[in-house]
Amino acid sequence: MIKKSFASKFAVIIPALVIIGVYSLSLAEQRQRPSAPAPSNTASYLPASDAIAVVDVKRMLRETMPSILGGDAAKLAEANAEVDKFKTKTGVDLHSIDRVVIGIHYTYPTATSTRLETVAIAHGTFDARAVAASVRAAAKGKSREEKYRGATITIINVNDDLKLIGLWTMRVNELAICMINQNLLALGTPANVRAAIDAGKAGRAPAALMSLATRDPNAVIGFGANITPELLSKMDVGNDTTAKDVGAIRQIYGSVGSTQTDVTMMMVARTDSIESAKNLGDTVDGLRQLGGFFIMRMAQPRKSLAETALNNLKITARGNELEIRTQVTAASLAALIK
Repeated sequence: MIKKSFASKFAVIIPALVIIGVYSLSLAEQRQRPSAPAPSNTASYLPASDAIAVVDVKRMLRETMPSILGGDAAKLAEANAEVDKFKTKTGVDLHSIDRVVIGIHYTYPTATSTRLETVAIAHGTFDARAVAASVRAAAKGKSREEKYRGATITIINVNDDLKLIGLWTMRVNELAICMINQNLLALGTPANVRAAIDAGKAGRAPAALMSLATRDPNAVIGFGANITPELLSKMDVGNDTTAKDVGAIRQIYGSVGSTQTDVTMMMVARTDSIESAKNLGDTVDGLRQLGGFFIMRMAQPRKSLAETALNNLKITARGNELEIRTQVTAASLAALIK
């Protein structure tokens, strides 16, 4: 019998795949032309990572926000204002960035918690002096500089909630910013930026995860992640059968993208065997059926969004991998932006 706590947490995963995936990784709009792969020198600055995301920032700002929020002028104006706020608080103009590669490392500060250590390597065209001056101006005297292996790291106290790319909110306290060269900018905690500099000196990109994150050449967001036993041990995944099925996952990867009218999400779980992929598919299908009951409790317009995601859901097992796809209309995603 499924515990109530498990049902409450996981039954809505299936009808809300787009809600969770898009809200967590931001939203994306893609054209019918292939996206250029992340520059190899950008990825070479990623330190040891358990997960990687590649985001086309320029297309997101130019196409995604108008596509998703075009029907709500107030929300679109607010999102654009948040982009401006990011520059005001950090000195970094998101419009100068082409794409960002994000490295994520899992840490476990306590026996029951997981913390994600992240560093972002932004690719664009930057003026080192202008960026440094802008960062210092944004800090309003609350900044310091560190020299590390020939690079200058500027550390500022932000202490504010910022909406990244104008869409989703995260708390930023102390932020380290380093101009690696005229095309690369590293952002993160001081320790993580130093780790990025170390990685760049070694010149070794995390090839396996980058390959997963860039599998879809048309994606605006691509991601790949290792699912470690330590990570799973911190998660309450319900009964023994479900825990066994989820425990067989070794990696996940996927992408977010869209046509002019629809946003799509694809996620693939790579398991340890063909049998495990089949069993996981049966579990996901069961959660899809259970999810219909939870949708009934949702308020509009999220209820309609979840219903569409559920109705369009496709689950396919291929060898030791389980692929999950769904799509919703771009305009309907505006309900997720607060």
